[in-house]
Amino acid sequence: MEHKELACERGTFMTFLLLTTLVLLIGGVCAFVTNQRVHEQTGPSAKAVPETLLSLRGLVSNVPQELQAVAQQFSLPQKHVLKDLDGIATSIGNTIHSQLSGTVYETLASLRSLGQALQVSVDHLRALNATLLELQDRQQDLGRAVSLRRERLHDLLQEPGCRGCTESLRRAGDLELGADFGQVPHVDDALRRLKGIPEANFSSMVQEENNTFNALPLLASLQMADVVKELKKAVAQQPRGLKTLAKAFPDWEAAYRWSQALEKVENSSRPYLKEVQRYEKYRWILGCGLCSMVLLVVVCNLVGLNLGIWGLSAREDPSHSEAKGRAGARVLNVGVCLSFLIAAPLILLVFSTFLVGGNVQTLVCRSWESGELYKFADTPGNLPSSMNLSYLLGLKKNISILLAYQQCREGAALWRVLQLNDSYDLEAYLDMSQYTASLEQELQNLKVNLENVDLLSPAGHRDLQALQSSGLGSLQYPDFLIQIQKPVVNTDMEKLAQELEGLAQSQGSSQLGKQLQEEAHRLRNLYQEKVLPQQSLVAKLNISVRVLASSTPKLQLETSSVLDRITHLKGTLPTWATRILRNESECFLTREMGYFSQYTAWVREEVTQHIATCQPLSGALDNGRVVLCDMMADPWNAFWFCLGWCTFFLVPSIIFAIKTSKYCHPIWKRLSSSSSEETQLFHIPRVTSLKL
Repeated sequence: MEHKELACERGTFMTFLLLTTLVLLIGGVCAFVTNQRVHEQTGPSAKAVPETLLSLRGLVSNVPQELQAVAQQFSLPQKHVLKDLDGIATSIGNTIHSQLSGTVYETLASLRSLGQALQVSVDHLRALNATLLELQDRQQDLGRAVSLRRERLHDLLQEPGCRGCTESLRRAGDLELGADFGQVPHVDDALRRLKGIPEANFSSMVQEENNTFNALPLLASLQMADVVKELKKAVAQQPRGLKTLAKAFPDWEAAYRWSQALEKVENSSRPYLKEVQRYEKYRWILGCGLCSMVLLVVVCNLVGLNLGIWGLSAREDPSHSEAKGRAGARVLNVGVCLSFLIAAPLILLVFSTFLVGGNVQTLVCRSWESGELYKFADTPGNLPSSMNLSYLLGLKKNISILLAYQQCREGAALWRVLQLNDSYDLEAYLDMSQYTASLEQELQNLKVNLENVDLLSPAGHRDLQALQSSGLGSLQYPDFLIQIQKPVVNTDMEKLAQELEGLAQSQGSSQLGKQLQEEAHRLRNLYQEKVLPQQSLVAKLNISVRVLASSTPKLQLETSSVLDRITHLKGTLPTWATRILRNESECFLTREMGYFSQYTAWVREEVTQHIATCQPLSGALDNGRVVLCDMMADPWNAFWFCLGWCTFFLVPSIIFAIKTSKYCHPIWKRLSSSSSEETQLFHIPRVTSLKL
């Protein structure tokens, strides 16, 4: 029973020693890791301090130079506008041409067609007049010749010896002129009014006007050249606000003081940062050494436990078991001695790191993150007056550090945070109203003169007016057609000649037959020589009359329409061109102002968010908090916590190691125990005295 209790007690101590050793192992490893992390973070953190201070020095000192560089970028929109100005005249001319081309081309086409119709009508009128005069002249000769033949035939056919001449006599009585062209109206008045018409060559005139209209873009370029030159001069000028954008930035003493203060802090911090890095190296070496000692204690405990357990389990060879047990006990005692040796340095290191890390975390990091640190700095009396922000910057107004930090974090402009709005207004310097007003005024001078686009020359205009007032449409063309539809001679002379020839053969008197034969021959000659040419002239007259009768009413209307359209276009083309010019000018101004608006928006964003922004200040403060608290304080506190963990568990490790070492001497323990019978591994006979 006692043997079981002893085994249970031994197993309990070994188990607790093993658990304590594992906890020490975890703490030692964590201490190693955090110690290395603190060492790795300290170097970059120390180097980041002067770099941050250097960037903050340039926060104010470089603002005028950067503002000047931003102002010089105004040349970019200027180049775009100047490039657009090179083609504005041609563009406006093309737009006017394209919008007016439909109306102008249609009018010119109508004018060309009307000119051709005018030429045709005048030609037919002249042909009609010439044909009519010739017909009238021929009609007199033909009338006398026909009258002579009629009288001669009448005498011959009435002779008593003429047999079968009754029908021919009747036909000969009808031998007279049918059409009387002396009864048709005269065209002398219309012909007189159209004398010398057309003066103009309408095809050439229309082609010339077409070329003039097509040259409108070039014409616009020439007419607008001087105005475009003045526009380029106006665009080349830099707005007054941009000229003073950099010069007007407050050149206050604060910039110098700010730079001097940061430079002083930077210079004074470098020796301390070097010392921090040097002491950090010592701390890292000491931490590595103590962590190694803790791990050595862990190794001793584990080795001692293994040897002790091995010694207790090796029952076959008692001498070997006793040697292993004693070795395990000695290793455990070495671990105990090492624990006593490193306990004091560990406690001192834990206390010192806890004192620094805990106070930094509690007093600085938490209040910094919550903003209480800024409130503390803003409270009068907490900081010396020489450390007051307004005093350092030489400002008349008192500035709250907390409010300045919040404004900077929101991206407020530097002059707004420093309450310098009265001395610097960015919007006033970005105001381009006067600049754009100058451009708009110059654009009003753009003009296009369309006087060269006549559409109809004076000669052509006279031609159309003469046609309109000629009275062609009022001529009595039906009177012409009535006479044209009549035959030149009422009797068919060919048929009458054939009848006379037949009568000549049937007459008993050779003398009468011969006379009839001669009259038939004379009728045929008269027909061939006078009637057929007269019929040809009538046919020619018929063509001219019908052409004029069908075309002149429409021609008169078309002439009036074309004249009215041309008169209207001459009055409205300049108005249309001016309206198109104004629309194009407004579109051009809107497009170009878009370049300037885009530039001012970029300047506003660049100045307020990059150049003259105090956001780097809030960023530097946030980075400082991250460096101090997240990169240094947190690993530092984790390091002392792990060391404290190891220090705390060294005590139970020492106790359990001492207790466990007593159970690692099974033979020695049996010989030294008063109740050895329970723990003997084998029985030794007791020596008794012999009685003699």
